[in-house]
Amino acid sequence: MTTQSVSQPAVAAAPPAVREGRGWAVAGIVGALVALVVVFGLSVQLTNDHSELWKDNHQLIPAIAGNKHFVWLFQASTSLSALLVMLFGAGLRRRLERAEPAGSLIPGLAFAGILLVAALLLVGGGMSTELYWGLAKHDEADPDTVAASLGIYNTMAWVWAGAGLSAGAVAVAGFRRRTVGRGLAAFSALMAALLALVQLTPVQYMALLPGALWVLGTGAAFALSKHR
Repeated sequence: MTTQSVSQPAVAAAPPAVREGRGWAVAGIVGALVALVVVFGLSVQLTNDHSELWKDNHQLIPAIAGNKHFVWLFQASTSLSALLVMLFGAGLRRRLERAEPAGSLIPGLAFAGILLVAALLLVGGGMSTELYWGLAKHDEADPDTVAASLGIYNTMAWVWAGAGLSAGAVAVAGFRRRTVGRGLAAFSALMAALLALVQLTPVQYMALLPGALWVLGTGAAFALSKHR
């Protein structure tokens, strides 16, 4: 009597677990600090010493032309901050996707808000190129045209309204399913409310302050968290 052995299919080994780093959280911290210290600081510093000339562009532009290097540094800083907050947004989405149920909109909304922030930073810095060259060649440029670029320089990169969407998403995730800690959820809810407030009033550009503070605080919370 012969026996016939039946071969069993090999069971595929489970892929090794990937250890998630915290570089994305650190990127958020640095990106927010760059925005707060450099973008905010340089926007104010460019014309701060010549506020008495704001009514006369023909005097204002020559007076601030020597500060054109502020605009150059501003452009480089907005690009750096945009890249860093994008890394933060990608890491935040991955972190939320791991904890939220499949099909949840929370991770996508959190990332979309950060994407809007990065876009405004790049647009604001890029459009300020005209201001730099206008100041560099102010003798050949129309002062009123150069002064018009000041409005873009002092507003566009400041509009961090998208961070309100991200903060709101994190707040919902924390309160509904405890995807994040209650403390971070409460902080996110507060920042989302402040961001909504500045968007409902004619000071939309002030979204930079609560928006960057939220990215800074959230990045710090995840960077220092014991859970991965």
